Amino acid sequence: MLSLRSWHPRAATAVAAALVVLAPAAAAAASAAPAELPPALSVSAAFERLSDLTVADPRPMAGYSRSRFPHWAQQGRGCDTREVVLARDGEDVKQDEQCRAVSGAWYSEYDGREFTSASQIDIDHMVPLAQAWRSGADVWSDDRRRRFANDLEGPQLIAVSAASNRSKGDQSPDQWRPPLRSYWCTYSRAWVDIKSRYALTVTEPEMEALTEMLGTCDLTEGE
Repeated sequence: MLSLRSWHPRAATAVAAALVVLAPAAAAAASAAPAELPPALSVSAAFERLSDLTVADPRPMAGYSRSRFPHWAQQGRGCDTREVVLARDGEDVKQDEQCRAVSGAWYSEYDGREFTSASQIDIDHMVPLAQAWRSGADVWSDDRRRRFANDLEGPQLIAVSAASNRSKGDQSPDQWRPPLRSYWCTYSRAWVDIKSRYALTVTEPEMEALTEMLGTCDLTEGE
């Protein structure tokens, strides 16, 4: 099972730079260099940042399109954001000359399922793109939306089962929570972190749900 570990400075750049891919003539798949997941906020910091978020009604979806958040950007060496996260979150991940994960093992934190095929894995945006739009991203520049959709520095991207990601859709924590209750603490801390980093708003039901989920934490977690 994967767990959140310490995140070193400039790790996002290092992840992309460290990905090893095959030359066209190579006969075997290359192993992706291991990387570490961004940490979740401490529980106390999460409660503090949650209280600082602006509570507001959802903004209209007029003008929204996923294309307004250019995602899976190139990260160097022919690897896009999806492939970087697959390598970061998996174990013994091997990639071909196009940086595609051809083998490895992944544990889905949302539902506790294990996989050995990247085709069964989705890269989830912790705060979904449409949810961000309703929370203030509608007034951002396209460049800022690109950074949000490809953020490797915070806990915005995570490899999970395709089924859990599609069940979640663009729903907020008052509408959807990970099936594994044991992950609610980490999930809520990560959600608050991203909302705080990007100065996004929350609704009243969303704040109540996050408060409840943070209440499942051991108060020393992340300290």
